[in-house]
Amino acid sequence: MDKQWLVYVLECADGTLYTGICTDMERRLKEHNESNKGARYTRSRRPVSVLHTEPHESRSAASQREAEIKKLPRAKKLQLINSRNKKPRE
Repeated sequence: MDKQWLVYVLECADGTLYTGICTDMERRLKEHNESNKGARYTRSRRPVSVLHTEPHESRSAASQREAEIKKLPRAKKLQLINSRNKKPRE
């Protein structure tokens, strides 16, 4: 079986959202927070934290979903995050 691809949404220290894809979320989060392998956008907005992930069977499917999410306005992204991560916040 091929690697499972993940689409993820990060929240940056300045409150902005960043969407990307990867096959290893733990490694990618470390890259975003600690190295120059993270996206240029997140380098000046550290630390970042994962708000949302979605599994996909192929890189192609993950890339298509990433593009869809990136086109959404912030309010719709937050709605997506809240609807998928139904954890009560207290």
